[in-house]
Amino acid sequence: MSQDLFSFHTDEELQKNAPLADRLRPRNIDEFVGQHAILSEGRLLRRAIEADRVGNLLLHGPPGVGKTTLAKIIASNTRSHFSTINAVSAGIKEIRKEVDDARERLGRYGLQTILFLDEVHRFNSAQQDALLPWVENGTFVLIGATTENPFFEVNKALVSRARIFRLIPIEAVDLHKLLHRALTDRKRGFGSKNITLSQDAANHLVNVANGDARCLLNALELAVETTLPDEKGLIAINLQIAEESIQQRAVFYDKQGDAHFDTISAFIKSLRGSDADAALFWMARMLEAGENPKYIFRRMLIAAAEDVGLADPQAIVIVQSCADAFDRVGLPEGIYFLSQAALYLACAEKSNSASAIFEAQRSVRNSQKQDVPEHLRDHHRDSSHSGDGIGYRYPHDFANNWVDQNYLPNELVAKTFWRPSLNGWENYRSEKLRELKNRSEAND
Repeated sequence: MSQDLFSFHTDEELQKNAPLADRLRPRNIDEFVGQHAILSEGRLLRRAIEADRVGNLLLHGPPGVGKTTLAKIIASNTRSHFSTINAVSAGIKEIRKEVDDARERLGRYGLQTILFLDEVHRFNSAQQDALLPWVENGTFVLIGATTENPFFEVNKALVSRARIFRLIPIEAVDLHKLLHRALTDRKRGFGSKNITLSQDAANHLVNVANGDARCLLNALELAVETTLPDEKGLIAINLQIAEESIQQRAVFYDKQGDAHFDTISAFIKSLRGSDADAALFWMARMLEAGENPKYIFRRMLIAAAEDVGLADPQAIVIVQSCADAFDRVGLPEGIYFLSQAALYLACAEKSNSASAIFEAQRSVRNSQKQDVPEHLRDHHRDSSHSGDGIGYRYPHDFANNWVDQNYLPNELVAKTFWRPSLNGWENYRSEKLRELKNRSEAND
């Protein structure tokens, strides 16, 4: 009994000293804020939680959007035993213990176990494989939470046995509701204190939190706890205090996850679409999140060939020069070279005709006869006996250094791979080539 009393007081003290974000964590689904697409009345996940029939779940989304909170709500709403492990600190040993305990509960008491595995993407392939047999035979129900796309980071067999729900950043209107709850809740929030939060300060906190409820509440807690009350006991949080409490937007960007691939995709598509402003925005987002500038330059070099190509042959030269200059200068001044390369690509005329190489590759794979025509063969070896090289017309012996002759295998003599655009240098040069060919045909 004394041990239970001691544990009760310990839990009480822990709750009192817990961060505001933890104290305000919703206790039931009605208190949950945000994620209306999956938790509104009548939605599948809400119905499953209320009916205590959640089954295997994978919850993925950025930090601070309610993944762990949902798991705790499920725990409070289930008749099953609820266990929690974190993939950061757990391993095969912990999994085996959970399996043994779950089997004992099921065999001895007929009690189902729900295992919540936080940060499931941190488990390697072998650790995830160790879960599979017990998920498969129903020893426990698995709920996994991850900031990564489970289709890439979670064992495909586990993915196929779970419902996947994507949680999105919390909308501004819901974050404002959280602020109000934090300031008015007398037991778990700051309702017992005399606090005013200006509208400008609230808007700033919500804006910079960027959909992350934990970030928002941590900033509010810092602002309240570090602001001295006036002579009347009033703690006034103005815009200046809010700005000091949350100085940098919470940019969710994992270099191996969805945010990484989605952002670089938006950047490349902005360059291709000649939108300089959008290109700069997505580049800035990557830089703010700590993306390696060399990776950005690599992608711009690809874009210079793939999307600008011969419409502006200088594009690849400019990007490479900027990359070399960046290597010499580094950050912060090197950001000018990133900006210049991106702006040049966005403003340059566009052509994707370099992709003609892929059609040429298909012809190589599919054509049966690919012999080099005799007049194109190397004549230095034995031309007198083999006839190799005989009939070749040397372009520099002709006007404009050009002469009409076949350079393809005989079976592909009429094949066209390169289809030049009507843009920039490429159009100019292809017109010149057409003129030479037409002039030659007229002379013939």
